[in-house]
Amino acid sequence: MAELKGRILAGMILVKAFEAETKTASGIIIPDSAKEKPLQGKVVLTGKDKKDEPMEVKVGDTVFYQKKYQDTSLNIDGEDYLLISQSDVMYILG
Repeated sequence: MAELKGRILAGMILVKAFEAETKTASGIIIPDSAKEKPLQGKVVLTGKDKKDEPMEVKVGDTVFYQKKYQDTSLNIDGEDYLLISQSDVMYILG
């Protein structure tokens, strides 16, 4: 992953989502049509604090986030990322 050269707005984070599982624990292969989008990923970039909400997430954290009906996906230098609000994060695994 290349170093990102950009900024995002206050209260927002850029996440590299983990890949969806391709096999179950028992070894059954999951077809692409049945795969769910992962709801966790690694933070690669954070915005500044909002006026009323300090930024609690930091680069390198693994986060679990809420599923939304419309994800904000970005493709930067051939890599796919999600741009989400810090308020969509439910759990931080530092």
